[in-house]
Amino acid sequence: MPEPMGFFTDTTVCIGCKACEVACKEWNQLPAANGGIGELSGDSYDNTRKLDGIHWRHVRFIEQFKGPYDGRWLMMSDVCKHCVQAGCLEVCPTGAIIRTEFDTVVIQSDVCNGCRACIAACPFGVIDVNPVSGTAQKCTLCYDRLKVGLEPACSKACPTDSIQFGSITELRTRAHKRVDQLKAQGVKAELAKSATFSAASAAVLGVLALVGLRKRRMDEQSRGGGGAGNV
Repeated sequence: MPEPMGFFTDTTVCIGCKACEVACKEWNQLPAANGGIGELSGDSYDNTRKLDGIHWRHVRFIEQFKGPYDGRWLMMSDVCKHCVQAGCLEVCPTGAIIRTEFDTVVIQSDVCNGCRACIAACPFGVIDVNPVSGTAQKCTLCYDRLKVGLEPACSKACPTDSIQFGSITELRTRAHKRVDQLKAQGVKAELAKSATFSAASAAVLGVLALVGLRKRRMDEQSRGGGGAGNV
């Protein structure tokens, strides 16, 4: 049985190049939005704006500007979390959503009836309907690549190793080491007085975000808990 696999996303080294977005769309042959005619959002450099049925990776631009020359960007490549307790899988009426041998969550398009129940059940706004296929779609963690020993297209394309792929056990260790390194450099995870996250908060917490979501399942497995799909 393969080990549970996932991503470790280190937001502190993301440069917002969107190479991961492009690699994801190319590998999965996802259609272009609006027939390829781009439309600027008008309020951000982030023109993808969100995850949906044809954008399975999305680099978020969190823009914090007090004036035209006084500000900063916080950037994070966002993707499906492949939840330990996946609401989408639990509500799917056709069994189209499965948990794979890599402990990831995949939608089988040939079984999906397009009912949209999974869209409402996802708390992260990850899933949407692909207008070409007419079925719900999202990141598969490149299941087809994993089955032949290849890493996902997005992490392969990332030029700064902001997106790292591996076993959850290994990634958790790597993430904690990175947090220790950031703290040694003076980065602190604290809430700003305005009740929004500071840059330091986003950096440290973003490093652990995706790995932390899988912790509960791994802990249960180490205690001899249930198989894939159970919590």
